[in-house]
Amino acid sequence: MLLVENCFEVKHIYLHGAAGLRKDLSKFSVALDGPSGSGKSTIAKILARDYNILYLDTGAMYRACALQAIQKNVDPSDEKAVEKMLSDMQLKIEYVGGEQRTILGEQDVSDEIRRPDVSMAASKISALPCVRLKMVDMQRSIAAKMSCVLDGRDIGSYVLPNAEFKFFITASNAVRAKRRYEELKAKGYDVDLKKLEDEIALRDHNDSTRSFSPLVQAEDAVLVDTSNMTIEQVVAYIKKKIQERV
Repeated sequence: MLLVENCFEVKHIYLHGAAGLRKDLSKFSVALDGPSGSGKSTIAKILARDYNILYLDTGAMYRACALQAIQKNVDPSDEKAVEKMLSDMQLKIEYVGGEQRTILGEQDVSDEIRRPDVSMAASKISALPCVRLKMVDMQRSIAAKMSCVLDGRDIGSYVLPNAEFKFFITASNAVRAKRRYEELKAKGYDVDLKKLEDEIALRDHNDSTRSFSPLVQAEDAVLVDTSNMTIEQVVAYIKKKIQERV
């Protein structure tokens, strides 16, 4: 177990994958940033598996905070109330069969945090400095100890500005909404495609215009538009770019 802070901890298997990329490489980080529905989480999981390194879904952390706020009837935009909520929040990230699970209190909420209402609340709560600073401390602590792939909104620009490999993953609003629609329908949620498009547009606006650590492409990140690419094509392209820089 890796104790990060009193009530924020990570359980993991220490993975050694850097040497497979280059024999004298002891550790490396891959930062994948981009808007919701761009495919970055799926891509990150595949890269982590293929390189035998840790995958950290940073968005799940913010979603867990949002779910806690919903459960406690806390306004996700009220920083004082959220900060007080965080002081009592028990958040753990565990890995079961190589898959990240998000534990809130004693409950596995890995599926629940994908609800549409949680997504919208996460966009609001993640804009609060008190939330981002606490989550970023945890993310940096993990990345400092092992090779990993992190995906989020501000990994390459703020969380890990010195990450060895940075990519900004995007796609058109229509494509991203369709992907999220199919994902939620497969999980049994009753969703409306047009409403999802509107929510994605609103979240893009919120994420990119927040004052603290907004969604932005890092200057040294490679832009990847996945609108007309398969996951296999995207992964192959990213691996090619990584290999070029090794």
